[in-house]
Amino acid sequence: MPKKRYAIVGVGSRARLYYQALASAYRETSEIAAFCDINPGRMDYANSILVNECGAQPVPTYLPWDFEKMVQDTKPDVVIVTSIDRTHHIYINKAMELGCDVITEKPLTIDEEKCQSILDTVKKTGRNLRVTFNYRYAPYNSKIRELICERVIGDVTSVHFEWLLDTKHGADYFRRWHRDKRNSGGLLVHKATHHFDLVNFWLGARPKTVFAMGDLLFYGRENAERRGMRQFYYRGTGSKVAADDAFALDLRSDPDLERMYLQNEKYDGYLRDQSVFGDGISIEDTMAVMVRYDTKAILTYSLNAYMPWEGYRVAFNGTDGRIEVNVCERSYVSGGTRKSAEGAVERKEIVVLPMFGEPYKVEVQDAEGGHGGGDPALLRDLFGEPQEDPLNRAASHIDGALSIAVGMAANKSMRTGQAVQVDELFEL
Repeated sequence: MPKKRYAIVGVGSRARLYYQALASAYRETSEIAAFCDINPGRMDYANSILVNECGAQPVPTYLPWDFEKMVQDTKPDVVIVTSIDRTHHIYINKAMELGCDVITEKPLTIDEEKCQSILDTVKKTGRNLRVTFNYRYAPYNSKIRELICERVIGDVTSVHFEWLLDTKHGADYFRRWHRDKRNSGGLLVHKATHHFDLVNFWLGARPKTVFAMGDLLFYGRENAERRGMRQFYYRGTGSKVAADDAFALDLRSDPDLERMYLQNEKYDGYLRDQSVFGDGISIEDTMAVMVRYDTKAILTYSLNAYMPWEGYRVAFNGTDGRIEVNVCERSYVSGGTRKSAEGAVERKEIVVLPMFGEPYKVEVQDAEGGHGGGDPALLRDLFGEPQEDPLNRAASHIDGALSIAVGMAANKSMRTGQAVQVDELFEL
């Protein structure tokens, strides 16, 4: 049986999860056809990982304007999209039009127009599009879905979901391209797409109405000045002022960050270590959202990006009781040397509180790997032998659209001060 061929577009930090897996654990059934990125140096770095760490051969590299030529030359079966968020729709649509299936990192895209173009292209071409929601595969998140399906608390009537990003990982979004809302859609799209997808997945429901508030209240120059900060810098690496700032990132402190970003700035001018207290930040760091679902369940959600610890708390209220979940994750900087630390769980607890019974803890088996063990399980589902999954964790383009729908509606609500109807954003 011939190996399935994959081309990867965007070879930043997240892409390594895929190309390293394809070149090692799944090399018997898969092969990498090509890399495509705006930065030749980062593609060279990715090829060095293939050669030096995976024992594989380097692959051809292409710049973005040669994407169509790459597909014609290398004939991939699947294109994996891990580029900057605002470009996802470009490569997703073009790949499907050229006859390829697509696997894309979250978020599917960042706004309504781009989302509709993707949905239309799927219908037109009939190609398969998967969105990589790794958190679905973390054992404790899968267990929550099981408990709700088993109706241990009856019908779920409301959910309270609080996600905390800390001063290491949370701050990192304000150093990178994500800080410009034109690139990422803001954290309610880029990051919270994970969280809204989890609620959709847990409840087996679709969002209908969204209302939100949010602002930039901690990061950014104005907020820093208000708190009395007087010395500023534009990047962390090599700055004497940054040496005294706990929020600064020096790319020389991590060999992978140095090789992937610092050594390749000459190609595209991208600075990975911008000051979180600089100008030009257009995303929010403090957000609150309310969502009504088609089951009539209500979600209250908050996201804050400057907290003392990383993780989340979620409570499900139902007609027969309550489920309480507490998860503390290990903090990390994206793209650093410790890849397995990305979203690794330090503590977790699931407690069921029956309406007329004694509370009890639900034991969940630990799993190795990033994002609470979700990354390896996702990779097996993507690249391994197909297996039956009663939880249906594989996320389609519809799942991807419904998760970003909440974030896009929340962005619109913040702009207008009005509640937003999800079905007015795009047509599925």
